[in-house]
Amino acid sequence: MTFAAIVVAAGTGSRAGGDKQWRTLGGKPVLRWSVEALRDAGAEVVVVTAPGEGERAAEALAGLTGWRAVDGGETRAVSVRNGLATLNGPDDQVVMIHDAARPGLSRAVIERLLEAVALASGAGADGALPALPVADTLKRGMGGAVAGTVDRADLWRAQTPQAFRLGRLRAAWANWPKDETPTDDCAVVERDGGRIVLVEGEARLMKLTYPEDFEMAEALMAPRMQTRVGMGFDAHRWGPGTSVWLCGVEIPHDQTLIGHSDADAGLHALTDAILGAIGEGDIGDHFPPTDPQWRGAPSDVFLKHAAGLVTARGGRIVHLDLTLICERPKVKPHRQAMRERLAEILDLPLDAVSVKATTTEAMGFTGRGEGLAAQAVATVEVPG
Repeated sequence: MTFAAIVVAAGTGSRAGGDKQWRTLGGKPVLRWSVEALRDAGAEVVVVTAPGEGERAAEALAGLTGWRAVDGGETRAVSVRNGLATLNGPDDQVVMIHDAARPGLSRAVIERLLEAVALASGAGADGALPALPVADTLKRGMGGAVAGTVDRADLWRAQTPQAFRLGRLRAAWANWPKDETPTDDCAVVERDGGRIVLVEGEARLMKLTYPEDFEMAEALMAPRMQTRVGMGFDAHRWGPGTSVWLCGVEIPHDQTLIGHSDADAGLHALTDAILGAIGEGDIGDHFPPTDPQWRGAPSDVFLKHAAGLVTARGGRIVHLDLTLICERPKVKPHRQAMRERLAEILDLPLDAVSVKATTTEAMGFTGRGEGLAAQAVATVEVPG
């Protein structure tokens, strides 16, 4: 079902410390959360801002299409009227009115509202709103003391968006006294004789009102993370040289590892482990050995690239564990420097990086001194 939505973002947000619709929450502006959710559900979106803040909205919503800004007024009522005036859909089009200060809007709530309005049109109802039952005991206060207990039966906490047929909402607003300010749009329709139905709301659809609400919203809206583990392995043969690169550290040695890049087997194994954890193939897929631009390249470029892919997914590297397998050079004297270099490359705490070494007791190609091997395990968290 195609529908329209008006997102009211013209308030000053003084109780929250000001400009709450422009503040960052979970890595993006508060306003963007709601507009993205409505656009993903197919809505034509009108964003109502304070006069002169259209550019601010454009910056917050950069890259999104299907929305336009309109100036609001001194009160929420004026802002909603201004938004409605820009809509040119038919009277039976669904329109949702939403507060930008409720960024936790989900697709499920939108779909419940659309279904409710579709059913309501044939059942004598004129709108729908998401709501949660009041769970706390309610007290009436007077002069700083309890003056009575309020029966909470049949009491609900109203949320937004609130959904209506466009023609019905416009008619209700036309009859609303210009000198009065409603608390929400359902009150406008109710006063005009309309009937509103309730749908299930969500706790994460809380309104950001006070500074401490942002901390709670961050916790509620944080994406569910899943832990993934990837494994990497690399090996290079020894050849003539005077030093070897391992884990981004140059170690004096009577040989060097031979490879297309700097042949840092430790960084190669770690890169593959990270790529494996996020299902992004292996190092050769991203940096083909046939490409001359990577000849002699420092391998920290490869590791940073893999880490960047994790970050781009909204994830993070939790821990790295690397084992170098060789008879020579001795790794222990350089292990701390290796850990510090890996932590620096990936901006990780030192205790999130482990470097170990072992031999094969003179067995196999590493035991015979023909080459060096490295195996790594990477633990990452990504949105699930």
